Order: sequence, then C-alpha cells, then structure tokens
Amino acid sequence: MFTGLIEEIGVMRRIHKQGQAMVLTLGARLVLEDVKLGDSIAVNGVCLTVVAYDKETFSVDVMPETYRKTNLASLQTGARVNLERAMPANGRFGGHLVQGHVDGTARIRARTPEENAVVYRLEPDDDAVLRYMIAGGSITIDGISLTLIDVTDSAFAVSIIPHTLSQTILQDKQPGDSVNIECDVLGKYIEKLLRAGSGGGTPSRAGQGGLTEKFLAENGFF
Repeated sequence: MFTGLIEEIGVMRRIHKQGQAMVLTLGARLVLEDVKLGDSIAVNGVCLTVVAYDKETFSVDVMPETYRKTNLASLQTGARVNLERAMPANGRFGGHLVQGHVDGTARIRARTPEENAVVYRLEPDDDAVLRYMIAGGSITIDGISLTLIDVTDSAFAVSIIPHTLSQTILQDKQPGDSVNIECDVLGKYIEKLLRAGSGGGTPSRAGQGGLTEKFLAENGFF
C-alpha cells in the first residue's frame, strides 16, 4: 500500500522493450536508502517490484497488462517520474489509501492558475471511471494523492498547491499530456456490494441477494 505522498522525482535511465513487456531502470536516491529485492516502489502511481538495484539505480519489470493500462509505455529515456516506497507499518498515513493499481489514463485538457494554486481539468480515456469520483473525494494522479474539486459527466478537476507542484512531475505536465489515474478503492467495493444486492451476488446477512440500499438506509448509513 501507498499514501500518494511522493518521496522524490526519479529519472528514467534505460528502457528495454520486448513486445508489450519492459524492463525499466530508474535513477533515484531516497528510495534506494533501504531498498531490497522484491520491494514495491510506485512509479508514476504504478506499483512495481524491484528486480535489481545498485547505489544509483533500480530496475523493475512491466508486464503486458501494465503496459496497456498505464502511461509507462510512452516514457522515454530521461523522463522524470514520481517515486514512492510502500508505506511502512509504523508510518503516518498522510494521503489516502493507494494501491498502485492504476485504473487507466487521462488527458490534461486545461491548466489554469488560480491565486496560489493551479487547477488541472482532465478527461479520462475511459469515462466509466468517473462513477467512482465525487467532489471532495480522493484521486491519485501519477501517484499523487489529490482531492477532487469538480466532477462532470466527462471530466474532473483537481487544484494543486505550490508545494505539491514543486515536488512532483505535475510541474512538467501540460494540456495534452497523459497521466495515470487510480480511483478511491472504497467506491469500487461499495459498487460491488450494491450490485450483489440487486440479485447478482451471493445472499448475505444484509438481505436476500446481498447488501441493498434499503438495508443501508434502515441501518443509518444514509
């Protein structure tokens, strides 16, 4: 698990592609301080496993599913990437619950300064993910935990403070650029349970067919 608080910006050193599989080698400093083989490091929000490392770099495998679903396939040597190590059990939970399981990509459509912030408006490549977004809820963009300030039928928006902009690759992103997005996992589980409640799941104590809106209302959930 991750928190969506970026630890450092790394640099793509080498890219080895074989079909839709890749081995990426990235330059870093902070995330290498206690690295071990098999550790998880989020690269632009994608949870990847360390398969090799030295004092200045680490390497990760990218499988075809990740190649197709994220923006990692479009990265070039020299590209800057957001990096975060998996959250330690005794660490502070400063962002939100991030799995590193990217739901897809989105395109930046506008970047607008607003006082001390910058507002980014984005359109997901698959607008089905918008059903998991609510204004005031959480979203992960290239591994960064952010708060949604607006959600429509085709787009969403986030507002970035100066510190986040300066410490992440969002400072480099312009309209037309692609970013990885991961929606809040809680919404996905709730949707799954509600679908079961409509008759498509296994009966549960919440009622015949599963968790229902009626059950939630009767028990004070809304």
